[in-house]
Amino acid sequence: MKRPTLLILAAGLGSRYGGIKQMDKIGPSGESIIDYSVYDAIEAGFGKVVFVLNSRIIDDFKAIYEPRLKNRIKTEYILQELSDLPDGIAVNPSRTKPWGTGHAVLAARNCINEPFAVINADDFYGRQAFSLISDFLSPLGNNEDVCAMVGYRLKNTLSDHGSVSRGICQISDGYLTEVVERTKIIRKDGKIVFSDHASDTFLEDQSVVSMNFWGFTPRLFTQAEMEFRRFIAENSTNTEAEFYIPYLISRLIKTGDVRCKVFTSNDKWFGVTYKEDKAVTIEKINQLIHQGFYPESLWK
Repeated sequence: MKRPTLLILAAGLGSRYGGIKQMDKIGPSGESIIDYSVYDAIEAGFGKVVFVLNSRIIDDFKAIYEPRLKNRIKTEYILQELSDLPDGIAVNPSRTKPWGTGHAVLAARNCINEPFAVINADDFYGRQAFSLISDFLSPLGNNEDVCAMVGYRLKNTLSDHGSVSRGICQISDGYLTEVVERTKIIRKDGKIVFSDHASDTFLEDQSVVSMNFWGFTPRLFTQAEMEFRRFIAENSTNTEAEFYIPYLISRLIKTGDVRCKVFTSNDKWFGVTYKEDKAVTIEKINQLIHQGFYPESLWK
C-alpha cells in the first residue's frame, strides 16, 4: 500500500481575515493550524505534504515550514498562478486572480503520483478525519473511480463573526449525490440561512457540509482538466467565476465518472475565517493540549 499525500490549499490572501492567516500563530509554541494538520497527517500515515501557495508568501512560508518539517515528512511547494491553464486556453485579460480551489488542486498535477487528500490551510479538522481518509486512500490504486470526503454538521461549522462558505451535501447510502456551494451562510434569528440575491433561504442545522476535506486518486487530475476546460469555455467573460472542488465533484458524480464515499464527523469545526476567530481557536487548541491530544510544542 502506498502512503497517501496531503495537499494543503494555502494560496488565499485572507481578505476577510485581514492578514496572512496561513502562518498566524495559534499554538503555545508558535504553531499555526497548518502545523496541527500536518502533525495529524503524519500520525495517520501520510508520507508527503504538498503546499499550494501564492507568490507573495512562498518565501516566508518556506522559511517557516522547511525547518519544522525537515526529516519528519517529505514536502513540496507549488504556486497557484492565473496563467496555469490547459494547453490552448488563453487567460482573460480582465481576470486578476486564479480560478478557485479546483484550479488549486490542478496546480499539483505534476508532483502527486499517489492517492491524496485535500484540505484548507485555515480549517482545523481533527485527527479522526485524517485517519479515516488515510485508511480509505492507502489501499487504492492510482486510476480507481472513487473518492471520499469528510463532512461535518452545518451547525458545527459556523463562525460567530460573519458569514461562511460551505458545500451543502446530498447523500444516499453513504455516497455523495450532489454538493452545492453556498457562499453567504450565517445564523440569523436563531436559524441558519444563506443569502440568495434579495432573499434568505433556510438550511437545516443537521445538514452535512463539505469543509474541503477530500480524498482522491491521481485519476482526478485528468478528469479535473477536462471539466476545467468546459468551465472556462462557459465562463470566459465572467472574471469572478470560481472553479470550486464541490462543483467539480458534483459534475463527475452526475456524469457517472466517480463515486464519492462520505464520512461524517460530529466534531465542532474551528478555524480562522475572521480575525475575531483567532481567540476562540487559541482557546480550543489549548483545551486539546490539556486533554493530552497534542504536546505543548509539536516539533520538539
